[in-house]
Amino acid sequence: MAEAARQRAERRGRAAEMRAALWLRLKGYRILETRLRTPVGEIDLIARKGRIIVFVEVKARANRDHALAAVTLAGWQRISRAADAWMARRPRYADFGWRYDLVALQPGRLPVHVRDAWRPGMG
Repeated sequence: MAEAARQRAERRGRAAEMRAALWLRLKGYRILETRLRTPVGEIDLIARKGRIIVFVEVKARANRDHALAAVTLAGWQRISRAADAWMARRPRYADFGWRYDLVALQPGRLPVHVRDAWRPGMG
């Protein structure tokens, strides 16, 4: 039973990430990677717009406020470590800016894209 629940959660997560990626594409972003897994953390989406690299966390919840509040400080720190590792392996982006965004999804509503949702050093 636990395996079935995990698989359902995995499908929901993938669907949410696809919706978020589509929303970002509609806003002019180019998706560079999806579901990046590293030894130090994972990133749902990596996108580019102009000369900015955006590391995106996607959260789907029944309530928008719950989705917006779903990422903990420890979660952002893991995302930051994974982003550092990703950037270190891509010197062509060395002179690009980068930021951490959140896309919150709620059933029956348009996604909410929070630009610059977190910065290293924020509590």
